[in-house]
Amino acid sequence: MSKQFDILVIGGGPGGYIAAIRAAQLGFNVACCESNAYADPKGEPRLGGTCLNVGCIPSKALLHTSHLFEESGHSFADQGICVGTPAIDVARMIGRKDGIVKQLTSGIKGLFKKNKVTLLNGHGAFVGRKDSAESGLWQIRVGDTLVEARQIIVATGSKARHLPGVPVDNEIVCDNIGALDLNAVPKRLAVIGAGVIGLEMGSVWRRLGAEVTILEALPEFLSVTDIDVAKEAAKIFAKQGLKIITGIEIGDVKISQKGVSIDYTGRDGSEQKLDADRLIVSIGRIPNTDGLDADKVGLKLTERGQIEVDAQCRTNLPGVWAVGDVVAGPMLAHKAMEEGVMVAEIMAGQSGHCNHETVPWVIYTSPEIAWVGKTEQQLKAEGVAYKAGKIPFAANGRALGMGDPSGFVKMLACATTDRILGVHIIGANASELISEGVVAMEFGAAAEDLARICHAHPTLSEVVHEAALACDKRPLHF
Repeated sequence: MSKQFDILVIGGGPGGYIAAIRAAQLGFNVACCESNAYADPKGEPRLGGTCLNVGCIPSKALLHTSHLFEESGHSFADQGICVGTPAIDVARMIGRKDGIVKQLTSGIKGLFKKNKVTLLNGHGAFVGRKDSAESGLWQIRVGDTLVEARQIIVATGSKARHLPGVPVDNEIVCDNIGALDLNAVPKRLAVIGAGVIGLEMGSVWRRLGAEVTILEALPEFLSVTDIDVAKEAAKIFAKQGLKIITGIEIGDVKISQKGVSIDYTGRDGSEQKLDADRLIVSIGRIPNTDGLDADKVGLKLTERGQIEVDAQCRTNLPGVWAVGDVVAGPMLAHKAMEEGVMVAEIMAGQSGHCNHETVPWVIYTSPEIAWVGKTEQQLKAEGVAYKAGKIPFAANGRALGMGDPSGFVKMLACATTDRILGVHIIGANASELISEGVVAMEFGAAAEDLARICHAHPTLSEVVHEAALACDKRPLHF
């Protein structure tokens, strides 16, 4: 006998579980199915997808631990704190990380229970329509159960892209999953890909003592960020000892029980070799549509394998929606969440909203990097007349007191209207500070609006204030 619901969400990651909870709050009878990709010791599915299980949350736990480790060994003495030579207990660090994951994934199950969302154990795959009418029910196979629902939200996320011919065992060669669970600090660590995951995981193990080399195929470092931020980041990371080589082409990768050997061609055409104890492959992610049986029902995919949707995440099939990493746009958990809320509210007849132009980006290195809106190079390419305000954290009393004055805030505004077009931050707590720029841009604020808002003193947020003032060439502390 089949189970019937108003809405079935396929996938329990950030986009999926948020869509399910919001839809249930709006009065729908909702189910969410999740496979055993991240099963707990009892064999039950762990909700939260890549983000909570093997992505955002565990990586931030390791980043925090490794940051404290490096601080205790290098910066504490400058503040008169004497702790001796620190030592890292890797097993205990990994155990702490796992405990945080368990707490949060279990918490989502509690939220499902609170909001009366039915959790189904199994991978969801399309079977078809119960009848041909527009109001007909969709039939989805979840494990051995046939589930029927009037509306379907596909939120199956993404998976790591692997190098062809280089098997990932998550011991010697790791993707994002294995990078979080190394059982010891490698003496030499190679990373292929200088994106978010490569930089964050490279930073974790470098701080703990590994000699880290990152190989990047693109000719420019962090080309997705504002050019000034990329230059500053490259300078700081090099000073920290993070070796980053850009413009390379990967050749043969030889794996043994002792480690890995990577042949690559340098920017100048020279043949090079990199030997390491461990390798992390972080060359991007691909949408996870495997096993959906999308072709069986005619669900359209793009050339990149993403599910084709409109601006409100509707697919080409009536009553079928898709959100998160499986559709176009940045593969960010918070973007997926906003899309999930939007879809649920549109289903309820409300004005769901997700502005992709104000989705913030963050790289949790030290210093952190965060941005929203257009970069300076984008504005130049588009022929947009703009003005810029740029203020270093070195001019800020709070940053100096924290012993972390590196980086800056850069604000870009329209030369004629003063409307904020982009905010770019590299520095302490950039991940928190960027929200001020997001709120301002979402409400169409001008740089003058931020310049006229009183900011608490002393705080790091004053640098955002000064950057807004600098757009009008009137900073007060620089």
